[in-house]
Amino acid sequence: MLPANIELQLDKQAIRQYIEKRLDEEVREVFFLIDLKKMSELLCMSERYITDELLHDPRIRICEVRRNRKRWWKYKPLIQAIEEIVSEW
Repeated sequence: MLPANIELQLDKQAIRQYIEKRLDEEVREVFFLIDLKKMSELLCMSERYITDELLHDPRIRICEVRRNRKRWWKYKPLIQAIEEIVSEW
């Protein structure tokens, strides 16, 4: 019987990216409300740009929830509205 010699080469960078992507997808499913800071982080846009370009759109305003002076947005409808707006650009 011949001894088996198996070499396995793993791309650690690709594995890390895949794991981070899957974790990010799972975390996004957990969000219910997000604030402007988190929206900026997820969209890779500045808070000022989001405020000037997106938040005045009626599709975004529908998703807004206010309490006193704090604002949040419902995550799932917000993402759908942003996809519509961005596809129009």
